[in-house]
Amino acid sequence: MILIKRKLLTAFLAAAASSLTIQANDTASHLDTNIYPSDTIVNYHGFPLGADVGWLTELEAAGEKFYGNQGQSVDAMKLLKDECGVNAIRLRVWVDPDGGWNGKEDVLVKARRAQMLNLPLMIDFHFSDSWADPSQQRMPAAWKDFSETQLEEAVAAHVTDVLFALKDENIDVKWVQIGNEVPNGMMLPAGEVKGDSVNHFPQLFEAGYKASKTIYPDAPVILHIDRGDNAELYTWFFDLMEKNNVNYDMIGMSFYPWPYDKWSEQTDNLLVNIPRVKERYGKPVMICEIGMHYDMPRECENMLNRILDYNAENHIIEGIFYWEPEAPAGYNGGYDKSCFMNGRPTSALTPFKNYESKK
Repeated sequence: MILIKRKLLTAFLAAAASSLTIQANDTASHLDTNIYPSDTIVNYHGFPLGADVGWLTELEAAGEKFYGNQGQSVDAMKLLKDECGVNAIRLRVWVDPDGGWNGKEDVLVKARRAQMLNLPLMIDFHFSDSWADPSQQRMPAAWKDFSETQLEEAVAAHVTDVLFALKDENIDVKWVQIGNEVPNGMMLPAGEVKGDSVNHFPQLFEAGYKASKTIYPDAPVILHIDRGDNAELYTWFFDLMEKNNVNYDMIGMSFYPWPYDKWSEQTDNLLVNIPRVKERYGKPVMICEIGMHYDMPRECENMLNRILDYNAENHIIEGIFYWEPEAPAGYNGGYDKSCFMNGRPTSALTPFKNYESKK
């Protein structure tokens, strides 16, 4: 029966890929993934203290090195687990990216490594060939001439293809994001959200939601927007989603304090907004992205401690994921939120390692 189901699903995906011109990317297969002892495990207590490490294989291919306590070269994912208290991994997925980075095959390489370390995964579908965020929600090039119905089919086929590949290797996907930071919608112009208009966003999101539930029925599907401290934004957006019957399981937030000297005030606003959002919409909340400037590790510690201390007493979030802590300062044109300097962790993620003692 399992074999029959697998053949049927394979046939469905092949047909969808043919009719929708969706192609799997073949990249990063040259990387050695046999780098962990088979008995390496992490104590996962049900509260994720995670890291988004989508850049990891690209960094390694460029020669970036990471170092343990004794100065020895070590794998960054294992270093995050052992020294920083990271117990979950988030990976972004792009549709047909240049060079293959963050395409399906590259995601599988990183997912296998997380699985070897017993690190559960959040899979973050951008539905773009590159970055998707409030400043850019570009339609995948192969889909640009599709009808609305074809776009729904493309979303469903893409989600099914990626998640089935993970499921087929028994990889532990705990959460699925349909869209990345989508207050303006996704796959513009079809899925644009603006004012009182949602265009085709509800149908596109539902296509991804249903596909996710087919493969990983127990994984909450996250609807994710930015600026977690902005109560007005969350009221407008999620009221609009409720009005249009958008189906989701969990609210995802990003939180990047700016300007940096306002981090304390903005963190206070975040901690007020989260329980308000939970009560208003009846959904759990996850901080899917967070970050602070690389030369402010003490401030980052204080920010994370404030959030986690409050959560230990009030249980307002389902977890927190730091965005690309392993990337070197200034990477990719100026990334400034690293938690590593010269291949070694700073103190920024110390609250992750200490969190279990506070619960």
